[in-house]
Amino acid sequence: MTSHPSPWLRLLPGISPKRRGFILAWWGFALTFGGMRLLTWLIHIDAAGIGDMQAGGVHIHHYVWGILLLAGVGAAGLAERSARARAWIGLAYGVGLALVVDEAALLISLEDVYWDTQGGFSIALAIAVIAVAGSVLAVTRGRRASRNDTDDDVDDEDG
Repeated sequence: MTSHPSPWLRLLPGISPKRRGFILAWWGFALTFGGMRLLTWLIHIDAAGIGDMQAGGVHIHHYVWGILLLAGVGAAGLAERSARARAWIGLAYGVGLALVVDEAALLISLEDVYWDTQGGFSIALAIAVIAVAGSVLAVTRGRRASRNDTDDDVDDEDG
C-alpha cells in the first residue's frame, strides 16, 4: 500500500507536524466562528428558508455538536498520535471549540441570549481566543520541519 502525502503538508509546507495541528485548530476555530455567526444571522433574518435544527420540536443548539466533536477529538487524541492524525485532530478541535464558545453566553446564563446584549460575551470571548492564539502562534513561530518530521511520524515510543 502506497503512502499518500497529507494535504496539510502541501498547504503548510515547512511547518513541523507538531505545530501544524495548532495552526489548523486556530484556522478551524476562526472560520467556524465566523461561519456560525453568518449562518445564525441568516436564520435570524429568515433568509432563504434556512431554519433552526430541531429534534422533536426542541431546538438543538450548535454547542451540542461542539461538545460531541470535542469528545471525539479527546478520544482520538488518546488513541492516535501520528502527524497526519494530529493535523485532522487539530482542525476538528478548533471547529468543536468554536461551536461551544459561540454559545458561551447561553451556557453561562442558561438562557438563549444569542442575539441579546448579553450574547456579546460569546463574541468577545471568541475574538479573544482568536487574538491570543494567533499572537502565540506568531510570536513562537515554531521550528521548521526537518527531514525527520514526516506526516507518518509517531510522537511516542509506543508507536
